Amino acid sequence: MAANLAGKLAILVNPKGKRYLKRVLEEGEIHTHDGVIPMEEVARAGYGKSVATHKGKVYRIVRPTLHDLVKGVKRQTQIIYPKEIGYICMRLGIGPGVRVIESGSGSGSLTVALSWFCGDTGRVYTYDRREEFSKLCRRNLEWAGVGQNVESHVKDIAEGFDQTDVDALFLDVRTPWEYLDQAAAALAPGAPIGFLLPTVNQVSELLVGLEKAEFEEPEVLEILIRRWKANPERMRPDDRMVAHTGFLVFSRRSLAMEEPILPVAAEAVFEEAAGADQPAAEPAEMPEDAVEPRPDETPAPESEQGGDEPTE
Repeated sequence: MAANLAGKLAILVNPKGKRYLKRVLEEGEIHTHDGVIPMEEVARAGYGKSVATHKGKVYRIVRPTLHDLVKGVKRQTQIIYPKEIGYICMRLGIGPGVRVIESGSGSGSLTVALSWFCGDTGRVYTYDRREEFSKLCRRNLEWAGVGQNVESHVKDIAEGFDQTDVDALFLDVRTPWEYLDQAAAALAPGAPIGFLLPTVNQVSELLVGLEKAEFEEPEVLEILIRRWKANPERMRPDDRMVAHTGFLVFSRRSLAMEEPILPVAAEAVFEEAAGADQPAAEPAEMPEDAVEPRPDETPAPESEQGGDEPTE
């Protein structure tokens, strides 16, 4: 029987909870502090099962999640953490069929997530001006088993993006305010844009740039996660936490100011409102022989007025 996990990623968890993320091969061994595990046994067992080391220590085999893949990429640059990635993807509306631009590629942690969420019908365009980072990002995509929907570009974004009318854009660069015109040219009207910056002065500079460019609805935030010790008898926060890792800034490309398309009923209302703004026409002059009634005088009904009515 063919090994069902051969070539796939798997997490091996020891009795103390230590995790090993490994690519399962048809041959070879996994060396741990608790002993050696043959790859063949892991492949044959499958997810949700257990294997033992040569010392008898039992390891559980678990399927990796996107969280595991993002944290497991080989890194030469600072990665974007899962706590930010989740909000970024939600805030930018990333999902099947979405076309999104990312710059820069870096180690590819965000690129892995974007590729995962965009699916077969979406498209990810990742830019980095340094070829070594672009290659590293591609290797991490292949390692994670994603990237078929990703186009890599080695290019200085000061020259502009190759795509237009994309659904979302994310800039993870040092001076994003210098590339707002290029970003606006690539985004569809009303599409969201996101930024990651480590310092307050960078955020301030970006906000000034957003006010001058074709963007609106700015939002600034940071995401903190405080874990707790999972001991039901002595629950309390962990002694250490990953606190500030960066500021997230979001905005939206301004909508084009065009005449609204209105239903027929609404058009009539707008025409009536427009007419109300026009000056009222002057009343027509009364004929000279007409007698204008006095304010305290009310004309009698026709039945009481004299005239040529026939009499009995």
